[in-house]
Amino acid sequence: MHPAPSVIIFTVLSGLGFGFLAWLGLGLPAVTGWTAFFAYLIGFALAVGGLLSATFHLGNPQRSLLAFTQWRSSWLSREAWLSVLALVFMGVHGFAAVFFDITLAPIGVTGALLCVATVYATAMIYAQLATVPRWNHWLTPLHLVSLSLAGGAILAGQGFGAVLLLAIAGLVQSLYWIFGDRRFSERGHTMETATGLGERGKVRLFEPPHTGTNYLLKEMVFTVGRKHAHKLRIIAFALNCVLPIVLIVLMPASLPVVALAGIAFLIGTFASRWLFFAEAEHVVGLYYGKR
Repeated sequence: MHPAPSVIIFTVLSGLGFGFLAWLGLGLPAVTGWTAFFAYLIGFALAVGGLLSATFHLGNPQRSLLAFTQWRSSWLSREAWLSVLALVFMGVHGFAAVFFDITLAPIGVTGALLCVATVYATAMIYAQLATVPRWNHWLTPLHLVSLSLAGGAILAGQGFGAVLLLAIAGLVQSLYWIFGDRRFSERGHTMETATGLGERGKVRLFEPPHTGTNYLLKEMVFTVGRKHAHKLRIIAFALNCVLPIVLIVLMPASLPVVALAGIAFLIGTFASRWLFFAEAEHVVGLYYGKR
């Protein structure tokens, strides 16, 4: 799949933002006053900024409000509603913490659950697609949610909790790559199944379906070199898992350490999310002769 920058920015920033807001909703850390103001400002900036960036991938961004109309059947629509509810609950929780120096635990916990549910809904947009075997797996939502909570734990300065979640996220990320590499072949997709001509025998491509490029070739038959993918996996794993753990474990807890670990995690997650899209093989590629 073509790794569109707007969608990468959307999934990474919104995931990190909602992950951080989830920890704030649980009162970890329990901040009030100006500290709460800046903490919620960062969380909302990441979450809302990520959501807004997704509209740049739409052909008609002004129609984005229509996403709210299909919540019964669409994970995209459910994500839209969950994100609004999460932001409302966390907005009330943050308002009380900033201006009244109090924490409204029931509202905060509800908001935290809605934040996690929002990231899960985002993941299910991709996990539901049977036409993309690499995504169509239970590891996909676990992959996105674990990274969201791990990144949020870093920003929330959770120390041991951040290390534990980073280790879990790193393990899930590795399993996602291992199982994902063989998902397409395990599904048994071939030129025969793609064209529906398998009963007639072996199928080969006589001519390309199109003489020039088209939308499908641009968006769904993207190819990334195996060598480059391997390097990016190493970079992603080192930056969004290993380096933050080393920084948190070996250095005393401080704002600069949180900032360094957060920046490393963010860069590594951008690399990981680029691969999430670039390595996802759509079955339509078989129709164009890709094996």
